[in-house]
Formats: sequence, structure tokens, C-alpha cells
Amino acid sequence: MEPEFTEIMATSRDWDELLWAWVAWRNATGPFMKDKYTEATSLMNQAALDNNYDNLGSAWRYANYEMDQDLIDMVDDLYDDVKPLYEQIHAYVRGKLIEAYPDHDIDPEGPIPAHILGNMWAQEWNNILDIVLPYPDSASYDVTEAMQNQGYTVEKLFRLSESFFASLGMDNMTDTFWEKSMMTKPDGRNVECHGSASDMASADCSDFRIKMCTQITQDYLQTVHHEMGHIQYFMQYCHQPFVFQSGANAAFHEAIGDTIALSVMSPEHLKTIGLIEEQGAGSDDEQQKKTLNFLMKAALEKVAFLPFGYLIDKWRWDVFSGEITPEEYNTKWWQYRIKYQGVAPPVRRSDDDFDPGSKYHVPANVPYIRYFLSFIGQFQFHESLCSAAGHKGPLHACDIYRSKDAGRLLMSVLSRGSSRPWKETMQVMTGGKQFSADAIKEYFAPLTKWIQKQNKHSKIGW
Repeated sequence: MEPEFTEIMATSRDWDELLWAWVAWRNATGPFMKDKYTEATSLMNQAALDNNYDNLGSAWRYANYEMDQDLIDMVDDLYDDVKPLYEQIHAYVRGKLIEAYPDHDIDPEGPIPAHILGNMWAQEWNNILDIVLPYPDSASYDVTEAMQNQGYTVEKLFRLSESFFASLGMDNMTDTFWEKSMMTKPDGRNVECHGSASDMASADCSDFRIKMCTQITQDYLQTVHHEMGHIQYFMQYCHQPFVFQSGANAAFHEAIGDTIALSVMSPEHLKTIGLIEEQGAGSDDEQQKKTLNFLMKAALEKVAFLPFGYLIDKWRWDVFSGEITPEEYNTKWWQYRIKYQGVAPPVRRSDDDFDPGSKYHVPANVPYIRYFLSFIGQFQFHESLCSAAGHKGPLHACDIYRSKDAGRLLMSVLSRGSSRPWKETMQVMTGGKQFSADAIKEYFAPLTKWIQKQNKHSKIGW
């Protein structure tokens, strides 16, 4: 999606402008691809059948996780485990949005209109932090303004990420990376701006590239670390035979950069790199307010995403299996959005529309459950790396910067590639063989306790 649309959805507080952008993007995408998507799905399903899979969904699950129904059961259980936390955040945000838009009818016991959550797909809500911040007079830890005031450049964002990995004992980027990556949108031509990292499979392990239309914002600071995590993974397993040059599973690849970003975006690290002021001063009450602001910001990104990350492939798996027919693509899409996410379309939608097509990963045919699992797993990885670094104290306060012990653990995992079953690699990293929601719940425990009190008189759920 073009940065201009991203900017409107993130910063506008005009109901009608947001609605215009929301509808316009869907009108410009979905209707033009529905028939092609239906045809492509049929062809890919036939290819899966020809290779002895039940359907394309089954092929995806086996290819990425060596599991089929067990994977479905695992993600269902994980969703159920994090749902109570999500419901608390949903109820709190809904109440704040009712206050922010008093002239519009938002059901205090129902789903939230999808266009007012700060993101074109309502998948992350951190852009409406100004509306829902627990303590507006205390620090919010949004460093966009600080980065811009300090003259950050796009290259500096990437150098900052490189230096974090290097502090763990990992390699710097190659010369080819700096020469051939596209880090900003070129003038005079249209390009696909969706951020991606590529391993060009060079024999000398030198050609890795990133493609992004980077801007100087906090969101891009995190995205840069996410994509650089992919590059570090490529570099660490480059010595493996080609067949093993991939992540332990697809979720591992997505989780690595985000795991690093949990340290990078911690107040302690932002202080270290000069993007926020010293956090030691102030009363205990003021420190608690700052902590709750920080955790709310993180929850709007990390917890708010989970149902969306879960339902994209729930919907596609049912499309691939034939449970959802082309005639009901959009109806079922919104049934899933409401059921799992508590988010509803702001205007009437029909099956002439194809709203799933507005999300890049659907027409690009990129499996999405990896993101749900990565958002769970990154907190497990963070917990393990913090333990290796000798961190004492709350999980949300950990910064592994400059910890060679944490770096050694991380490299031991990344360098395996896919040469071992993913559960073995998970055990090396975390001590257990399964994805677990325990770490993410621990990370947000102080916020959970506070938000339950705020929601005492609110409807939980929709």
C-alpha cells in the first residue's frame, strides 16, 4: 500500500476521511482480482491434490511446519489462550473510541468499526495511542519526533539495526547489501513498497537485499529491525546445504527481527541510544504510569494483532478446503473478522466486494499463520535471550544489547537453518518444544492487572 494511504489511516481523526480511504483502497483492489483469485485457488488446489495433499492449505501446513491437523489444533489453542487478554484491550479501546467519536454510533457492547483503529486492516492499533494512552501527561515512548529532530536518515536506521546485531557478536551487513538494497522509494517510478528481505543465493554468501520505502518514524524503526532479522538469518545459515537454507519453520524467520525489536524498543535501550531522556527520575507512581504507557503502546501492536494474524489463514484454509465457496468469500471474511477480532466493516459490504484482496499477503499467496505464531514465539525467544543475558526484573524491561551470551544462543539457533526439526530448534532456544503464550502473558501482566480495573463496568467481548 502507498505510504500516503498509510499516513491517512495512521494520523487522521476525521471519521469521514478515514472512511473514504478505507473504502477507496478496497474498491481499487479486491473487485479486480476476485475472479482471478478464484481461478488461481482452483489451480493451486489441483496441484496440491496431484501431489497427494488434501488441498493447498494442507500443503502449506506440511511444507512449513510438518504438521496438518495438529497445527490447526495448536493455533486454535493458542488463540484461546490469548483471547482473554485481547478482549480486555478491545473493551478498553472501544470505550476510548466512543469518547473520541461522540457523534458516531459505536456499540459499547459490539465490534469496533474497522476504519478508526489507525491501520488500513485494523491489524495493529498503535497509531491511535494518542486516543487510548493511560496517562497522557506521562511519557508515551513514541520516538518518531525525537528521530526527526535528531536528523535521522534512512541509512542511519539501518546502521542502527546493524550495530545492535553486531553488539551481540553477529556479522555486519555485506558491501553488496548496501549497494543493491532499495531502502527508499525511487523518484519517478512506481514500485511495490511492501517491505521484504531477499537472499539472492550467491555462492560466496554476500548478496542479501532489502526492499522498503522507508520513512523516519518509529514504525519503520521496528520494521527495519524486522527485515534485518531476516537478513541475519540468511547470513547465519548460508553455510548449510541449500536444502536447509531456510528458517526452522516459517514463524521463526518472522520472529527473529521482532525479538530484537523488543529490546530495541524497551525504555532502557531507547535511553541508551539517546531517543528518550533518563528514566530513573520520578516517584514510584510516575514510574508506574510510564510503564503502563509503554505496555499499552506495545499491546496495541503485539496483542491487537493476534486475532488478525490468526484469522487470515483460518479463512484461507476454509477456502482451500471448499468449506467457503467463491460466492460467499466476503460474507465469510467479515464473519471471521467479527467472530475472532471483534472488528466490523464501517459500511455495508457484499459478496460483490472482495475485501481479503486488499491485504497484500492474500493475492500474493503468502501464508499468514507464520505471523500469528511469530508474535507468540518472539516473546518466548525474548524471555530465553534475556535469561542468557542475565537479566533480572520484569520481562518488559529487558534489553539484550551488547550481551555476547545472548548472541551465542541466538546464533546457535539461526545457524541451524532447517537442518533439524523445528521442535528441536525450539527446545535449544526456549527449553520447550512448543509455542506457548506464557511469555507474552507475563510480559503484559502489569497492563492486564491495570486494564481489568479500568474495564470493571464495561462489556468484555462483543
